[in-house]
Amino acid sequence: MSASAESLSDAAVPAWLRERGVPGIVDLHVHFMPDRVQQKVWGFFDRVAERGAPAWPIRYRGTDEERVAQLRAIGVSRFTTLSYAHRPGMAQWLNDYAAEFAAAYPDAIPSATFYPEPGAGQIAERALERGAKVFKIHVQVGDFSPLDPLLTEAWERVAAAAAPVVIHCGDGPHGGRYTGLEPVRALVERHPSLVLVIAHAGLPDYLGFAELAARHPNVYLDTTMVGTSYIERIAPLPSGYAERLADLGPKVVLGTDFPSIPYPYAHQLEVLDGWGLGDRWLADVLWNTPRRLLRIEGSGPEPSSADPSPIPAG
Repeated sequence: MSASAESLSDAAVPAWLRERGVPGIVDLHVHFMPDRVQQKVWGFFDRVAERGAPAWPIRYRGTDEERVAQLRAIGVSRFTTLSYAHRPGMAQWLNDYAAEFAAAYPDAIPSATFYPEPGAGQIAERALERGAKVFKIHVQVGDFSPLDPLLTEAWERVAAAAAPVVIHCGDGPHGGRYTGLEPVRALVERHPSLVLVIAHAGLPDYLGFAELAARHPNVYLDTTMVGTSYIERIAPLPSGYAERLADLGPKVVLGTDFPSIPYPYAHQLEVLDGWGLGDRWLADVLWNTPRRLLRIEGSGPEPSSADPSPIPAG
């Protein structure tokens, strides 16, 4: 299943959505971070070619305000602001930033993180009390096991709140000591009520994580970079994967990795459409399922007072 050509433009997405009867976009895998953290992340991607990977030019490099305007112009009604802690003492600072960001931009979904350190459960609980609706855990960057006992209380509190956790746990694009299917399978068995959204659909083990989602009612897949022109060079999709996703029903949600992507935002949407699973499936992925997971009420896109005109990427 090859990636679609990058022919759909960001500016054309609102009309593309209307043509397919999709009310709008809720993106569960978007990053907004404190500037010094964001710059370090971009610096990492700027240098991937030096390590033998395909070059990764950041498409949407700009200020917070510019990037929010870009999302709104594309037709994104709600979006997460996923930050992730990679060392002790960092999670609360990131959560404070995310709470302030969500207060400034009402279309931002209050997001949070935690890390295996003493008090992780209290950090997660405080985030929930401040309105966090989704969490991000990055097993590879954080270099920790999701089964670390220091995380037990945090998992329990987040599970009790039914807040989804977007967890980067697959072996790609970069593997780690604790990535892969088995630790996540064990985590689900320990905490069956925990709602997990598998980032990047668990690439490159697409079929293994799809089977996990099929077996467990609280495990979902996000589409971040899956099937795109860049990832197809690194971890191509297996034959029959689209049919496997169709069998999962509403267990797939949109993720994009905006802003740190090496192609237009619209390319991810075009890839999903190219799988030929129909407009109803697209509406579930882009709108219905993420709204249900986040318990967003209402049937239509929230109005925005933002200037609808797109701002060029920096």
